[in-house]
Amino acid sequence: MWNPAALGSPDVIVTEGIIDALTWWCAGYRNVTTAYSARRLPDELLDTLLAAKVRRVFLSFDRDQSGDLGAAEVAAQLAAHGVECLRVMFPPNHDANSYALAVTPAEKSLGVLLRSALPIDSHGAARPVASSSDASARASSSLAALAAKAAEAAPTPPTPEKKPEPVTPTAAPEMAAKEKSPDVPPTSPPSAPVAAGNAVVVAKDEPGEIVLVLGDREWRVRGLQKNTGFESLKVTLRVACGERWHLDQVDLCLARQRDNFVTAAAAETTLKSELLKRDLGRVFQKLEELQEARLRAEAAPKKTEPELPSALLDAARAFLRDPRLWDLITEHATACGIAGERGNVRVGYLGTVSRLLHRPLAIIIQSSSAAGKTTLMDAILAFVPPSCRIKYSAMTGQSLFYMGGVDLKHKILAIVEEAGAEKASYALKLLQSEGELSIASTGKDPHTGRMESQEYHVEGPTMIILTTTAVDLDEELQNRSLVLTVDESREQTERIHTLQREARTEAGIARRARRDELLALHRAAQSLLQPLPVFNPYADRLRFLSHQLRTRRDHEKYQLLIDSLALLFQHQRARKTIAGREHVVATLDDIARANELAHDVLGRGLDDMPPQTRRLLGLVQDLERERAEKGGTGGP
Repeated sequence: MWNPAALGSPDVIVTEGIIDALTWWCAGYRNVTTAYSARRLPDELLDTLLAAKVRRVFLSFDRDQSGDLGAAEVAAQLAAHGVECLRVMFPPNHDANSYALAVTPAEKSLGVLLRSALPIDSHGAARPVASSSDASARASSSLAALAAKAAEAAPTPPTPEKKPEPVTPTAAPEMAAKEKSPDVPPTSPPSAPVAAGNAVVVAKDEPGEIVLVLGDREWRVRGLQKNTGFESLKVTLRVACGERWHLDQVDLCLARQRDNFVTAAAAETTLKSELLKRDLGRVFQKLEELQEARLRAEAAPKKTEPELPSALLDAARAFLRDPRLWDLITEHATACGIAGERGNVRVGYLGTVSRLLHRPLAIIIQSSSAAGKTTLMDAILAFVPPSCRIKYSAMTGQSLFYMGGVDLKHKILAIVEEAGAEKASYALKLLQSEGELSIASTGKDPHTGRMESQEYHVEGPTMIILTTTAVDLDEELQNRSLVLTVDESREQTERIHTLQREARTEAGIARRARRDELLALHRAAQSLLQPLPVFNPYADRLRFLSHQLRTRRDHEKYQLLIDSLALLFQHQRARKTIAGREHVVATLDDIARANELAHDVLGRGLDDMPPQTRRLLGLVQDLERERAEKGGTGGP
């Protein structure tokens, strides 16, 4: 910085060049320094002026086009930090040095112009303004008197071809726009400093962070996406100007919090409170616009799945009309890498289709650790379009009740481990039985601040599938679900080993390519299934065990198996309109297939022993039988 001793004064003269600064020095003014150009002040000079708490800055820039534009930029720059800025008005095409040489004595002539300096618009506009019309007239008279005194005291200074006229505050911008400096070629003026200081520029707009720029102030906003409406706008707000900044959490809808933020930010950044308040209002308005656009985008209907090619849809329709559909499901499962598990695959596939029913099935896959229960669940879910399934590793006790923003209607809710959903078991039972969830909770009203009851609702129906290694299951959850046990036999292990080895061969690589095609076919087919109710003309002739209380629920699961089969074969079944609504008509084939599945999945549920214990008992009985046949003691 040239002449740092100038900072000892609350008023500092800033010139465009070093010669002009020396001119003021020689005239006896020691509170002078230079910006080395007619542009915005360098950061070093601006920081030094602010640190010294300079109260006013007199801009001694040339009276030409570049000087006028530069003075406007510097004025806007200083106004943002609360520093008053005034312009020393030389005659057109003159600077401090040329004027001091032409009008002597220099100290008096420069002193008159310094005392007649005019304030520049606090917004940084190029047009100088006076406090009133009287002040403007006094400034014009001072300049006229100065010109007359100069004519008596010294020869007329050298001027351009056109003699400059006395400048008045109101005429300065118009004259400056028409005049052309002999030293500076005419250029197209840059964007107005007013726009740079007032317009809100969105420098960054991401879900987690928004950055807005107003002049040399940067406003960073975080947490806007957490607001779900306009009754409150709670954000983490940071305003920065250079190296000074202020950060706080504020609800922009509350005037008191806005005022507190402005007061604290003004103290931290040394910016004027009026400027920060105006900036905050523009930031608030811009955030409301962004929030409205985001909420509209969220409310707009979304295409969760890309449009499927017509050829794939035609193949899916042909697949659903194929008489071998039931057998093709297990064949495709084997081709996709599922070894064995024929019955489990069929029941699991029907479970995914049952999501379209009013009362979907629920499935628990039970096995020992590392037996492949999660692999089986993933394989079953892979046949379903991604938009129709939601998968979690664990759930907290109240998480299901507050999933209002997640669409669970006709979807599949998959949980990797039943232990991870132990706290949410009550909500899972209700969702399965009632088809919906609702809870009343207390919360604070954003307008009044009072605590009030708020209702949360989650709409179903939802198909639930989860896995577990537990031998003893929650009885209430087990009664509502179909329990599938993974084949843990040695033969099944050998089949899995064969597939794992084959995956490294040429045939295995070809099978992976085929797997993608088959999964795409099944996802397209499931997207063509409609959530239609089922009419069973043979329902009143069906019979079921009634010797245990739990068969009351098992009988309903048996009926749901029939309904799911009819829904799966809906493209091969007749339709009947009942009570003004179209129904799929179940057939005897659906009942026969349901009987075949019910013998395993429902008959196993009537056993008091867990599947693993029942299997162990069978092995012990086989061993004892072999010993008896060989002549040993003991028997089955």
